[in-house]
This record gives sequence, structure tokens and C-alpha cells, in this order.
Amino acid sequence: MSTLKPASWTYAEEFVAEPEAADAARRRGIEFGSATPVGTGAGALLRVLAASVGARHVMEIGSGAGTSGIWLLGGMPEDGVLTTIDIDPEHASAAKASYAAAGVAPQRTRVITGRAAEVLPRMSDGAYDLVLIDADKGAYPVYVEHAVRLLRSGGVLALDNMLWHDKVADPAARDEATTVLRDLGKTLRDDERLISALVPVSDGLFVAVRR
Repeated sequence: MSTLKPASWTYAEEFVAEPEAADAARRRGIEFGSATPVGTGAGALLRVLAASVGARHVMEIGSGAGTSGIWLLGGMPEDGVLTTIDIDPEHASAAKASYAAAGVAPQRTRVITGRAAEVLPRMSDGAYDLVLIDADKGAYPVYVEHAVRLLRSGGVLALDNMLWHDKVADPAARDEATTVLRDLGKTLRDDERLISALVPVSDGLFVAVRR
């Protein structure tokens, strides 16, 4: 059992400095209130994951104001393309502005405004190196099934907020979002299509490799 102390967790969470553009996007996302950005520790891990698989084709479900996208792009090769989906036009516009402020070439991002459940079925099987899900928690199970289909063998699946404000680990917490995430985590843990881990970074990042 881990003996990680709060001070060590905080040290690890802040160990990698957030890029200035990602920090600006984070502040913009917080202002929205409905676009809570990934934590700095989770962002740093996403960048490493993108770099580790040489991710040229990345799908993000939930753009927010662009914080996670900037982290992902930082780990992708120069010809890599990030496709990101968000239902809120204001979020999509903010994400585009954040990518531009970060110096990302326009052709490296494809921002789609719409319902992910309607957009994802049109995406090609096995076409993506990494898929990040960070959107409506109740819809995570639907998004995951599409994500697994979209990933190539050896591709990476990542789900943010999988500890959900420390509530997933508390059996007494039974609100809808917590229950969905708790049950989904257990289901994915036992999914033979995936090799997975739940990483206690930021608000919990579930990561898996597609067999």
C-alpha cells in the first residue's frame, strides 16, 4: 500500500511546470465554470504518453479552453494532428484561440463543435494513436466504446477525473457521476482489450493501451 504523503503528492503534481500557453488556457477554462481543465500533473503525463507512442493522430473528447490540447500537442511530432470535439461553441472558440496563442499551426488542429456521441460514429476504426476523454461524466461509457474502436493496436486511451474529487474511492459516495466513473473503471480494468492502470495524478487519470 502506498504511503504517499500530501506534501509528496503536491511536489509531484507541480514537478513539471505548466507551459505559459496552457496556464492561460487553464485560467480561461476556470472562468467558464463548465470547462474545468486537466490538472498540471495529468497534463504532463498526457504529454509523455503522446510522446511515448509518437502520436500523430490524437482524438480529444471535450476541448474545454484548450489546456489538455496544448499538453498533448507538446508531446506530438510536428506533423501530428489533434482532433478535438466539444458541444459548446464558446469552448471550441476558446480552444482555437489557445492553440493559436501557443504558436500551433492551424493545420495541426481540427476543432469540431457538436455532440460527441453523434460525431464519433463517423470517425474511422483504428485511426488514432491516442484518445483522451474529458467531457460529460455520464456519457463516459458511450465515449469509451467509440474510443476503443478508434484506437490502433498499441494506442493509448486516457480518461480524466477517474477519482472524481476523491469520491470514487469512498464507497459511501453514490451520486450518479461517481457511480458511473467507479463502475466504468472496474469494467475497463477487466476489459481484455486493454492493459490498464489508474494513476493518482490530478483528479485521477485512467490510462490503458489497446491490445
